[in-house]
Parts: sequence; structure tokens; C-alpha cells
Amino acid sequence: MNLAECIRFLEKEVGFASRPGLERIGLLCDKLDNPQDKLTVIHVAGTNGKGSAAAMLSSILLAAGYRVGTYTSPHLERYHERFLVNGVEISDEAFAREISLMKEICLQLKAEGKEMPTLFEIITAAAFHYFSEQHTDIVLLEVGLGGRYDATNVVKSPLLSLIMSISIDHTDFLGDTLAGIAAEKAGIIKKNCPVVLYPQEKIVYNIVKDTALAQNAPLFCPQNAEITVLEQTLKGTRFSVKDDMFTFSDVFLPLLGSYQIQNCVTVLQACAVLRQKGLALPEDAIRDGLKTTHWAGRMEICGEHPLILLDGAHNTDGILQLAHSLSVYFPGKKMTLVLGVLGDKEYQKMAAAILPFADCVILTEPQNERKLDLLSLSHTISGFQGTVYMEKEISQAYEKAFAITPKDGVILCCGSLYMIGAIRSYISHR
Repeated sequence: MNLAECIRFLEKEVGFASRPGLERIGLLCDKLDNPQDKLTVIHVAGTNGKGSAAAMLSSILLAAGYRVGTYTSPHLERYHERFLVNGVEISDEAFAREISLMKEICLQLKAEGKEMPTLFEIITAAAFHYFSEQHTDIVLLEVGLGGRYDATNVVKSPLLSLIMSISIDHTDFLGDTLAGIAAEKAGIIKKNCPVVLYPQEKIVYNIVKDTALAQNAPLFCPQNAEITVLEQTLKGTRFSVKDDMFTFSDVFLPLLGSYQIQNCVTVLQACAVLRQKGLALPEDAIRDGLKTTHWAGRMEICGEHPLILLDGAHNTDGILQLAHSLSVYFPGKKMTLVLGVLGDKEYQKMAAAILPFADCVILTEPQNERKLDLLSLSHTISGFQGTVYMEKEISQAYEKAFAITPKDGVILCCGSLYMIGAIRSYISHR
């Protein structure tokens, strides 16, 4: 199959339905001779921050001289973003080769009377095979949904399990309680494999701690780290941190967002544990890796005059963290909000948290079957006192924002990763 045929196979023949469970991915990997068992994996879970953490660790390991595979989801613009080796996306030819192989195996499984794997399971198995073929030293493997029944959880013995911030999201799959969601995320913890945990609410911490104890998995959490913020500008953040296992003065991180500081401290904790495991991670490599980290679509500046800010915050906790960062970076700035959300999110709470920063709002619809329609979203923000525009097409929403925002103002686009990806593509071709 060529690239277009591969996309058609994934999206039309397989489709986007999500079905938790490890049986299908297990059968798929068996047919591939279990490439996941040949990889050295750092497994990353969490509601928010897991992509940023994977990007930081990938950059650090690359700076230390390792050959690094990075698997993240969802993609913003194209599937290739999910398959990185040393920061370089998989080629069209290699992607087509991998998906063609996956289709062949899926047809074998179907002929044997087995259930067809999901799109995410197919992509995950392809990533395992690709990274194995690429002879990676270490793979940063980001969980897609939850943890316990996520396709990535066929990995039996990761080098490290890293669990980032946990909050309410994907309630249709993971349940609607923090305790239940924490239990699902903690499902990536494996016997005797160390765990690094982002500082959490007590209920979450205790669930992860109990799970780690049951698996005899050493648990590390930088909850008592002393953090001193030295500078926060649109060029990046400088901070110092002191903890029992690590101390860094004047660290520079180019990622914007106050929340990235705690993400980074958790990554530094992970580096300390990896050093204990025998990985060569000199301080210079850690610093160099952090200062060259890039993570698209998260408080990403994509233009100036007016300043264009894209943020993939798509749940309540993410929007609250974004709101705090806006008060740090843009006090008193005129702001146009481009907002589009999915209907299965806590969009009332999301809107309530972000609307106070907006002078005017442009509502739009993400390109996804789960989108919240314009009329429903407009009812949600009916109490907003500023001007509201409705533009169904994302390109038109962006153009409206660009036309009405003063050159010294800010255009903030948030609410859905699908929307952010579409705007990013539009800006690059505009």
C-alpha cells in the first residue's frame, strides 16, 4: 500500500473505535515475534504532562548519546509524529511499509476468526516493530488511554514507569472518580520496576504507593523538592531545584507554561533513578537536553503581531493550568479566544476557567465526530459579557481572530488537540 492507502485502511476499514483490552494487541505482537520484548522502555502515563515528559526525556537521552525512539499520541497533524527516532519522524516509505505489514497480519487474524485490532493497537504494534528494526537503545512509550488495559501495557518489564499528573478525563472509559482513574493509570506498574510519580493529591499518591508496594516496585516522588523560579518569559523558564536525590541550579527550559516546571522536576527525578539503574546521564547532557526540548501544541507560539498561542489543553485540569500560566505571562493583554471542544469533556468547567481571560470569543468545531456543536457551546458560554462569534470552519475562525485582534494582542487557541492540529496545519500553509 502507498501512504494514502494506509491512511484509508486505518481510518475507513479499521475506524476510530476504542476497545480496552490486551488480547488483540497481544495476538498482533505474537505474529511479529513480540518486538516489544526486545526494547528497553520507559513507560509514561498520566492525564496531563506525559507528552511533555516524554519530549524532555527523549531530548536528554539523545544529548547523552543514546539512540532514542519516542512514541506519543494523538498526533497533531499526521501519524508520522507518533514515530520518532532521535527526534526525526518516520519516513512515508517506512510508515507505509509498517502499516502494510500490520494489515497483512490483521487479515491473518481475521481468517483465524480473531477480532480485528483497533487503530491504536495497530499503530502501537507498528511502533514496536519499527523501533526494534531501528535498533533503538531506549524507547519513550506514552500510554494512549488509561494504563492497565492500554495497548502499550503489553510491555512486561520497563526500565522505568513514569506517572505524571492524574485528573478527571475520559470518564466513559476510566470511570468518573479520581481514585478509579488513578488505579487505571497505576496499572502500568510492573514487578520490581521502579516508579517515578508526579506530586499528586493524597488519594492518588496512596493508590500508586499501594500498587507499587504490591509489585515490589520502588517508588520515587519529588513531593518535597524545593523549587525556586528565577525567570519566566516568552523565551523560556529558568529555575533551581533541590531534592534528596538531585540538585540543579539555574536550569533553562524553553517550554512555556508554569506547569512545565513541575513536569521538569519530575523528569529530573526520573533521571536520578535512571542513573541509579546504570544509565550514563551526565549533568551537561541533562541540561543540554532540557534546553533543546520542543513539544508542539502546548503553549506554543506560532506567530507574532498579534501573538498566536496554541495550547492543547482539553480537560478541566489542563485548562486550569493554562489559565494560571496566562496570568503569569500575559497580565493585562487584550486576548481573543478561539475555542472548540469535544462533547465528552467537562466543557462547562473548561469554559468557566478560561473565559475570564478573553475580551472576545470565537467558537468553532474540532474536526472529530465527538465534537461539541456550535449551538451547544454557545449556550455554555451564554453568560460571557464580551463579543461572541461563531465560525464552524476552523480556518474561518482563525481568520476572524486574526482580523479583529490588535497587533499588540494575543490570539489564544485551546480546548481540543484536534482543533490545535488543524490550526497548526492551516498556519503553516497560510
